[in-house]
Amino acid sequence: MTQGMGGFGSLKSLQIIGDAEQPLAAPVGQPVAVAPDEGRTEAKVIIVGSGPAGLTAAIYAARANLAPIVLGGYEAGGQLMITSEVENFPGFPEGIQGPELMDRMRAQAARFGALLVDVDVERVDFSARPFRLWAAGVEYTAQSVIVASGASAIWLDIESETRLRGRGVSACATCDGFFFRDRKVIVVGGGDSALEEALFLTNFASEVVMVHRRDQFRGSRIMQGRALAHPKIRVAWNSQVVEVLGDQKVTGVRLRDTVTGDERDEPADGVFVAIGHRPNTGVFRDWLEVDPKGYLTVHGETATRVDGVFVAGDVRDHRYRQAVTAAGDGCRAAIDAERWLAEHELAERATASAW
Repeated sequence: MTQGMGGFGSLKSLQIIGDAEQPLAAPVGQPVAVAPDEGRTEAKVIIVGSGPAGLTAAIYAARANLAPIVLGGYEAGGQLMITSEVENFPGFPEGIQGPELMDRMRAQAARFGALLVDVDVERVDFSARPFRLWAAGVEYTAQSVIVASGASAIWLDIESETRLRGRGVSACATCDGFFFRDRKVIVVGGGDSALEEALFLTNFASEVVMVHRRDQFRGSRIMQGRALAHPKIRVAWNSQVVEVLGDQKVTGVRLRDTVTGDERDEPADGVFVAIGHRPNTGVFRDWLEVDPKGYLTVHGETATRVDGVFVAGDVRDHRYRQAVTAAGDGCRAAIDAERWLAEHELAERATASAW
């Protein structure tokens, strides 16, 4: 999949939607589309991340007239930028390309005044308000922050895998399993995630071959039992993928025996890499709590232990990891931030009037 399919090449043009001489009309009581000040570094709310969670938060925050700044990262758009066809996001009965869906979400956020800046956050200071964030040498400040930095799939890190992502290589069986009905697929991994992916894929695939570099799984006993007993699942023990075969689409994998070093080819139509995800939490760990797997934790729905900092999407969710659940999280975080800001401003005005 190339970036030309609605990818980065078209993103800059979407930061301001509409002609300044022909402003977009809005119903009475709804915010009017505005062109954001591209040099602005202060905001009531800053959103870190530009996947479905971050952009949904931006849409809601912008429509609440909070004029959010979105620090979206150099690889803007999240994991949907490497997803070819999305058929399970509501509202697209014919499906939609992942990059195109993200472009549309960006356009929608920009339409209501969100400022989208595609830079990585390098450092934050949540010790006091306004909160401070540094990205590409620029300091940004905000009264509230929504962390929606997502999680990145851990890949095999081989050239052929990268080249064939979206052409038969995937890291999400729930997202892409439907496309492999009555076909043979490979699942790489030996933990609970891999076992769950393999079992899910048996609903579609004719055969699922699990490739594991050891001679026993690392997953829970109950998941191991289910996988090993399933008639559609076969295990290639002591094996690792050294190459994904195929030109324009996956035709198989080349496996190396981890004991003998011998190599062999295994034909297949798809490869699902299930060796884990890495939450993008590095710059926040000094300030926010993480669980044993490294994901951010919340108090209640989206709040963190830092008053005024909220969390949404895959950076905290290691169970569902779907675009639609991330978008729902972004909605909740934006509403929570809006209400927190309103309550805080009321409290500040009450304190000021008392003096």
